Amino acid sequence: MGFPFGPDPVREASDRDRKEREGEGGLEVSEMGREVAESCVDGVVMEMVSAYCNRFYSSQPELAARRIEAIGFQVGHQLSERYTMERPRFADHLEAIKFICKDFWSELFKKQIDNLKTNHRGTFVLQDNQFRWLTRISIDASPDNVDASPQDDSLPAPNNAAQFTSMHLYFPCGIIRGALTNLGIPCAVSADISNLPACSFVVRIKA
Repeated sequence: MGFPFGPDPVREASDRDRKEREGEGGLEVSEMGREVAESCVDGVVMEMVSAYCNRFYSSQPELAARRIEAIGFQVGHQLSERYTMERPRFADHLEAIKFICKDFWSELFKKQIDNLKTNHRGTFVLQDNQFRWLTRISIDASPDNVDASPQDDSLPAPNNAAQFTSMHLYFPCGIIRGALTNLGIPCAVSADISNLPACSFVVRIKA
């Protein structure tokens, strides 16, 4: 019951709680924190790629690619372990891939994979129509098909926009490979950026 001739202490407390939860522009503090965290992660990823390509291994792009992919592998492996801790084992490869497309991708990028295709012979194509880490990169024009498979030793130095962009894909390729490896699925992962800002990750399961 409220107080008819004075301020309602319950309502005042509720208003205080609401104001404490909200920041500038009406965003809740948790939402603001999440946006800041995502921005920081994006910045760290871009700086890491730049450091490996331009400072640590500027004359060895294939080695830089392997290092970046290996870091992604460790990240994906650990995140997959965390996100599946209370889940039963997946019945087959398709169920595991669906987990990557839905739950795993949503945890990382706050959205699901837009399209999943398979040839039913161990190859899966995961397409993100607006891959966040690519939208942060300024590119002059849409490049031809670029394969970001870390097994490609002939990868040229990142001396143009397409090659520079492709270097940023070794990290998410590693994340996917690490996540699936943790689920007991050895695979190779490459990326196709022929239709920017969409990105297709090609997963080939090893026999």
